[in-house]
Amino acid sequence: MKKVLFGLAAGVMAVCFTGCVSERGDVAVEAPLPKEPSVSVRPFGTTRDGQEVKLYRLAGAGGIVMDVIDYGGAVVRLYTPDRDGKLTDITLGFNSIREYEDHDAYFGAIVGRYCNRIAGGTFTLDGVKYQLPLNDKPGGIPCSLHGGKRGFDRYVWDAAPFKRGESIGLRLTMTSPHGDQGYPGNLKVTVKYLLTPDNVWRIEYEAVTDKATPVNLTQHVFFNFKGEAQGDILGHDLTILADQITHVGAGLVPTGVRADVAGTAFDFTTPHKVGERIHWQNDQLEYGGGYDQNYLLRNQTGQMAKAAALHEETTGRYMEVWTTEPALQFYCGNFLTDKIMGKQGRNLCHRGALALETQHTPNAVNLPDIPFGSTILRPGEVYRSATEYRFGAM
Repeated sequence: MKKVLFGLAAGVMAVCFTGCVSERGDVAVEAPLPKEPSVSVRPFGTTRDGQEVKLYRLAGAGGIVMDVIDYGGAVVRLYTPDRDGKLTDITLGFNSIREYEDHDAYFGAIVGRYCNRIAGGTFTLDGVKYQLPLNDKPGGIPCSLHGGKRGFDRYVWDAAPFKRGESIGLRLTMTSPHGDQGYPGNLKVTVKYLLTPDNVWRIEYEAVTDKATPVNLTQHVFFNFKGEAQGDILGHDLTILADQITHVGAGLVPTGVRADVAGTAFDFTTPHKVGERIHWQNDQLEYGGGYDQNYLLRNQTGQMAKAAALHEETTGRYMEVWTTEPALQFYCGNFLTDKIMGKQGRNLCHRGALALETQHTPNAVNLPDIPFGSTILRPGEVYRSATEYRFGAM
């Protein structure tokens, strides 16, 4: 099969202000998809504490269109072409700011200060023990998840469009103050989204601190290559370039034990359908109600390297995940339900989307023997990380 990339003629980035919202924050009219590279911005509503939220539409030269709000840097919509060039929204999100405030699904959001789970919500750093909010309780075992009760997904970030060569982007910045959710240090964070002419969505993370603190950032985008609210993702073909996973206990927190994937339901070193082995008897699958595993990637040296690939046969959509990060969390939407309505008025479903989150190992702050280096950022250092979702069709 031949992989095809779709493109539009390159143009000059334009910044315009259009659109309106209803009283509850829904986008009143879906604007036509742009035909040339551009960035536009319109209101998206007001948070309960009175902060105005804006939606930025990025149209890349390759044909991808992305809607991003400055609340959590959340990707609301992501349009990519299928093998016939038809653009479809392939991600989960909401139409109003109120829905983002009322749900903790992390749809398309920047996750931090420390993504994923920390056992008991505690860690010790330089002889000081820190207690974080316990905002998750899988298996009845409390932990801190995705930065706490108010992680980075619940901040209104400063946002500004920019251009880099033929790529267009959005720069998002915020400062997490000392003591925020129990973490030490004033942490200044910059995240950049770029859409390239080659249909690559590149994410660049950078952070500095004035006091030693754990940092582990990711993007929690969900994918369904058939389209948002178009059934489950069990028929997607997945490849993950990893030979080991980190075992978890009943609380879904890595214990420090590493296990080979060969011969198990977790072996995606060659393509397998997501649903092919999801019902195999295995305590790791039972704990999460399906796949919710952290994979230790091969040959990660801090340079950009291929980590995973995803393909959906009926549409031909194909994606490669490249990253500088040493691990990847594969989550197949085990806790998604039909109680959540999608953006087009259709209810979602169990396993209606999947996430491939690049990161360091969850709970690594408490697991000194886990490879790939520390998650502690110290004054004078710069946290840097990059991930690319490379889209095409075949």
